[in-house]
Amino acid sequence: MSAPARRQLEHGRVGESIRRVDAIPKVTGEFAYSSDLFAAGMLFGHTIRSAHAAARVKRIDTSGARRMPGVHAVLTHNDVPGEKRYGLEFADQPVLVMDDVGYFGEPIALVAAEHPEQARRAAAKVRVDYIPQQPVTNPERAKDVVRELTIRHGDPETTADVTVTGTYEVGIQDQAFLGPESGLAVPDGKGGIDIYVATQWLHVDRDQVAPCLGLDAEEVRIHLAGVGGAFGGREDLSMQIHGALLALKTNRPVKMVYNREESFAGHVHRHPAKVWQEHRADRDGKLVCVRTKILLDGGAYASSSTAVCSNAASFACGPYAVPNALTECTAVFTNNPPCGAMRGFGAVQVCFAHEAQMDKLARALELDPVELRLRNALAPGDTLPTGQRIDGSLPVAEVIRRCVALPEPEPEELPRDPIRLPGGAGNTTRGDGVHRGVGFAVGFKNLCYSEGFDDYCAARVRLYSDAGGDLIAEIHSAAAEVGQGVTNVMMQVARTELPDIKDVVLAPHTTSSVGSAGSSSASRQTWMTAGAVRAACLAIKDELERRGGTLAPGEEIDMERVYRHRETTPLDPKTGQLTGERAHVAYACAAMKVIAEVDVDLGLTRVVWIGTAQDVGRAMNPQAVYGQIEGGTAQGLGLALMEELQTRDGVITNASFTDYLIPTALDMPPVSAELIEEPEPDAPYGAKGVGEPPTVVSTAAIVAALRNATGRELTRVPVRPDDIVGL
Repeated sequence: MSAPARRQLEHGRVGESIRRVDAIPKVTGEFAYSSDLFAAGMLFGHTIRSAHAAARVKRIDTSGARRMPGVHAVLTHNDVPGEKRYGLEFADQPVLVMDDVGYFGEPIALVAAEHPEQARRAAAKVRVDYIPQQPVTNPERAKDVVRELTIRHGDPETTADVTVTGTYEVGIQDQAFLGPESGLAVPDGKGGIDIYVATQWLHVDRDQVAPCLGLDAEEVRIHLAGVGGAFGGREDLSMQIHGALLALKTNRPVKMVYNREESFAGHVHRHPAKVWQEHRADRDGKLVCVRTKILLDGGAYASSSTAVCSNAASFACGPYAVPNALTECTAVFTNNPPCGAMRGFGAVQVCFAHEAQMDKLARALELDPVELRLRNALAPGDTLPTGQRIDGSLPVAEVIRRCVALPEPEPEELPRDPIRLPGGAGNTTRGDGVHRGVGFAVGFKNLCYSEGFDDYCAARVRLYSDAGGDLIAEIHSAAAEVGQGVTNVMMQVARTELPDIKDVVLAPHTTSSVGSAGSSSASRQTWMTAGAVRAACLAIKDELERRGGTLAPGEEIDMERVYRHRETTPLDPKTGQLTGERAHVAYACAAMKVIAEVDVDLGLTRVVWIGTAQDVGRAMNPQAVYGQIEGGTAQGLGLALMEELQTRDGVITNASFTDYLIPTALDMPPVSAELIEEPEPDAPYGAKGVGEPPTVVSTAAIVAALRNATGRELTRVPVRPDDIVGL
């Protein structure tokens, strides 16, 4: 089932814009996504899920399902041969419900049948007797805490000339990737299993799956299948254990593909948040103290809530020099849908709050909001509220200046084509109530994993000579290509470090031929994989020189290397201060200016133009960087204006793309982007991750433009029409 190795289409090196190696097959429809997988004799799996957000399971009757035509297996928790629970940070999530349901859509039983329709009909015959419980859905009433973190810096009791306060809320956002969860589990006939799946971290999947199957790690091989988007939603397991259980039970390949409704229930979401902040400043606009309280709803299980809690607390003050701060962040368990990793990872929620506060402070001081930000901008050498000194690049003032300097489009005259009014063709006022607003925001976030996590990446490069005597480099990596372009990065690194090679071949991504690459998340994969591939290439170059610079046909050099970034240490659990030199490896920042139009009579909005400047370290592939900025901005726009997973008593009520709205091409405005290249000293080639900062800052900037247009406070996202026209 392994995909054939893919050859590079253009001979680009680091810093050049080159065509993506998967571009043509994706455009022509030839690219195989995980839902396209096929194996001879395969069965189709289906999951029976809870209709309640909280319940006690009295009895599961599978007899009716077992009698259905074409059914080969019906499994419950009693059929799990190994560990009954798994999890990213804590093994707290049951493979299949044992006693208590924790959230709506939690897996209870599994079916495998000859045809997907047979599997669905058999699933409908599984009878589950519940004793419904009262779900905990209000995080303010939750009693179980995932993590509490307090960061105390300087003297938080210090007073100042001007004080502003505010409370801000962020709803549940879904990653809304277009490729639903899917994969294929294939038994090897010896008790082991091969799993082909769209995921973000092959090795951590294996390390969770194997114990639940009662197998050793080497008996479980995870292979990357084509990924139709991820954004954090594929860090946690979906069908991996379930498909493997069915395949091992039936001794046949089993394919599972979620429908859209199941996908909404089957993965984690962005943490909804409530953030209270108080900013104190002197008359000159210098920040004196920032106090923050953050409440994050983690849903039913831990997932990555502990890390999201740390990030939200660490970045609550924004990219500003703050001499005194108190940040209290709490993540709690509820019976709402589980929440975990999503692009921005805690920084999105607090950026929405701290940028609203900066605008409010600018008004109180009668100071230009951009000037206020410049006066307080962080710079290398400054100290963060955690006590960490910025010793890499962080050009906050530069991104602000470059963003402000971007030329704005001229206002469009009225009347105009209705499609270019707020609300598009649905606008009935012909533009009479349209107000124009300009918003600005700045944000920053960490790169790579933090707080002492052993963050490393392995890569293997095999250099061999073909029949004609030409050198070929074959790259082995478990780095998950989730759309961000890491496959191109690997090939560009090989071209840069081994300039005399004729071609570069990328081997299939798998756990069986190379060590872990870590996760494609936390803006880390380009940094880490480039470091590992570069190290392997340099080792090959040394060995090739030792052999006289040539290889005979059939001869090869094979090198695997592991790259680690500089060490981080945990924050002190009582004070939130450093316990070593750094809690985070490095940082990246972005500034964004937004022009929006609002029909204040109808509450309809239109984002007209977005200008942004982003700190990218060094652009490995500039064209891909621009693409990441536009994509990240689109997700921030969705959170600002339309995206929210709705629940009633913990039950999802809008689990479809009819009711859960995401931005289309018509919703996205032109985006003018400036790349600020100040190389990160310790990063390979100086590169920084670029996928998250645009999402961090765009929601705050868009809502700032809406406030400017309407005069409304707009303290919650997504902003609804009745927030604009209501009382």
